Amino acid sequence: MEITDLDPADEAAIAQTARIVVEAFRGHSPAWPDLASAEAEVRESFGEDRISRIAREGDAVLGWVGGIREYDGHAWELHPLAVDPARQGEGVGRALVADLEQQVAAAGATTLYLGTDDEDGRTSLSDSNLYPNPLEHLASIENPGGHPYEFYRSCGFSVVGVIPDANGPGKPDILMAKRIGSD
Repeated sequence: MEITDLDPADEAAIAQTARIVVEAFRGHSPAWPDLASAEAEVRESFGEDRISRIAREGDAVLGWVGGIREYDGHAWELHPLAVDPARQGEGVGRALVADLEQQVAAAGATTLYLGTDDEDGRTSLSDSNLYPNPLEHLASIENPGGHPYEFYRSCGFSVVGVIPDANGPGKPDILMAKRIGSD
């Protein structure tokens, strides 16, 4: 497996990446319900202050990670991460996250952060009114449905906050971050 920039001229890789996005998020998020919306997201990743990297074996795309420069370059948002469902659990996602960390650290960042939505009831935070004290709920978060925040924890991210109802009532966004680069 090699990790490289996603080339804006590589239409075959863009199409494969869009397919992976749709399949990876199907049933968990309405963000990219079809190839057209996923392809638009992939093409947006070629913009200024963005990083777009893919893991591949030969001509086959295995996964994709994007990064968005924020906070004058001190922090970057990981957005999004998608791995072909047939290849999940093989270290592709972990390799893409580590690669993005290296890319943004080389650009001078000290923090990598992300939001990981719970739109399908996979954590103890979903389907709940988290007010008036969302941090109390966050402190006792549980993961009965295999939500990806556990994956990000295993990559060294910490849960740093929650936006209650970010995706509608009872559908929070769990915020995570980690320090990168030199300590």
